[in-house]
Amino acid sequence: MTRPNTPSLAFIGFGEAGQAIAAGLREAGVQTIAAWDILFPEPDGARLRQAGEAIGVRLAASAADAVDGADLVISAVTAAASLEAAQSVKAHVRSAPYFLDINSVSPGRKQETEKVLGKSARYVDVAVMAPIHPARHQTPMLLAGGNAEALEPVLKALGMQVSVAGEDTGAAAAIKMVRSVMVKGMEALTYECFVAAARAGVEDRVIASLAKSFPNFDWPRMIEYNLERMASHGARRAAEMEEVADTLRELGLEPLMATATAKRQREMGAIGKQEKVRGTIRQGRTAMLNAISAAARDRN
Repeated sequence: MTRPNTPSLAFIGFGEAGQAIAAGLREAGVQTIAAWDILFPEPDGARLRQAGEAIGVRLAASAADAVDGADLVISAVTAAASLEAAQSVKAHVRSAPYFLDINSVSPGRKQETEKVLGKSARYVDVAVMAPIHPARHQTPMLLAGGNAEALEPVLKALGMQVSVAGEDTGAAAAIKMVRSVMVKGMEALTYECFVAAARAGVEDRVIASLAKSFPNFDWPRMIEYNLERMASHGARRAAEMEEVADTLRELGLEPLMATATAKRQREMGAIGKQEKVRGTIRQGRTAMLNAISAAARDRN
């Protein structure tokens, strides 16, 4: 399907999020999409390049090449590189395109990025509020900042599920970051509670006890889901939790739980790369816990 008069898009960063959004928008009829990732020239970038070719995205030779003539620039890089991504395109954008910062960073970082871009682009703080698969470009997102109201109908016309969180840059990021204290924290607690339960031989009894206290939770399903998310995305979640910790500091709170969660997520991300752990992800809770427990012992 193609749609006439769709905006031209440029992705800075073409990992999982960029690929998913680009694929969804291509299927929705967006005809002109370019992408740049710092890994493109490297051997490790082969998978990213292949994904772009399969989607039908123009693989740019640089950030400057990607944003040339773009109406919407979507920054989807690692948290640590979000400011650098904006700096890489500032001198090369034309006609003040919208700059969608979908990176999981603190409100303060988003405000800093907006200042870096100045009037070269119309900055929008964007928070992706659910896993990017399977909904891809239709994953719920929040928009914030002075350009959010104007951008909202543009994105909705492309089938995106967006809503405005506020006029202040950082409002969308604040919602996502503060929410992550609970969401990613529960994942870390799941690891700690149930690896301990498995080692003690009381896993089923702990689940039964928790089910009495929280009867609306599907504990077996939640345990498997949380462990899989950590095993698959622990490194990225750890980086996000460091931004959560910065958010709490910006709000005057000591991030005790957030920093502990970052440490546990990072540990699980490393464990999750091991084949003996990856191989159990579809085998159920007990197999996963046993493999994770053994891998954690080997690390200590």
